[in-house]
Amino acid sequence: MACDGRAIRLGRLLGDGRAVIIAADHGMFDGPIPGMENLPATVEKINPAVDAVLLAPGMLRHCHRIFARPKRPLAVVRLNWNTVYCFRLGYTEAKSVYCYDPQDALRAGMDIALVSLTLQTGDQQRDAANVEVFSRLTTACHAMGIPVIGEYFPANAAAMSAGQMHEDVLLGSRIVAELGADAIKTFFTCEFSAVTGGCPVPVFGLGAEKLPTQREALELAAREVAEGAAGVVFGRNAIQVPDPASFQAALCDVVKHGKDVDTVVRKYNLE
Repeated sequence: MACDGRAIRLGRLLGDGRAVIIAADHGMFDGPIPGMENLPATVEKINPAVDAVLLAPGMLRHCHRIFARPKRPLAVVRLNWNTVYCFRLGYTEAKSVYCYDPQDALRAGMDIALVSLTLQTGDQQRDAANVEVFSRLTTACHAMGIPVIGEYFPANAAAMSAGQMHEDVLLGSRIVAELGADAIKTFFTCEFSAVTGGCPVPVFGLGAEKLPTQREALELAAREVAEGAAGVVFGRNAIQVPDPASFQAALCDVVKHGKDVDTVVRKYNLE
């Protein structure tokens, strides 16, 4: 029965074949960043065409209104906290901790869990501890029929060459799948088709840093899909724009419906 529940939720996420997830969990690591100072107001304006919204556990109750609509996005909730994301705090160890109980998240309205994993931290015991956190949370979610998006995030992404990033993501993503993730969220790499082809579960490409133009963000999404991504998880690039709802509609056209970027840019007047 639990496996059936996971399949139903994941099937709803990928109902159109590919998914668009809007990430709004940045405050969990960065505090109030531009465009997300008042998170409930930001989330309220998310385009209903998107498939899911990623939130930190404590914000789910504050942003509940979007999930109460007749056509609502799925609620994806991040369950662990990892120092690898805390750029403003200057942490360097990439240590993951169990921060929210899956049963509490389910009671609060979680549809899908997100659990991150970082390896090659420079400390074998820390890597093993990160794997333990990932496995404990994934097992607990599966016991309740909740699918898990496993997020693989390299320990030193900013210092890596394109080739190093690819090798790290290729290895880490497969490990995440082997540990039981139902889907994967990770970086787009120079050989992304090898990443998507090397995993037996759907792979979502993330948007990473804010790109200079909306066209470039849409082009990134198009490349990710062309190389086998089952969808995208965009945060800053989908929220820190003049008209988030219009950009998110354009993103859905590109990712879910295979529309040409030039056509979509003209349609939504994004230049």
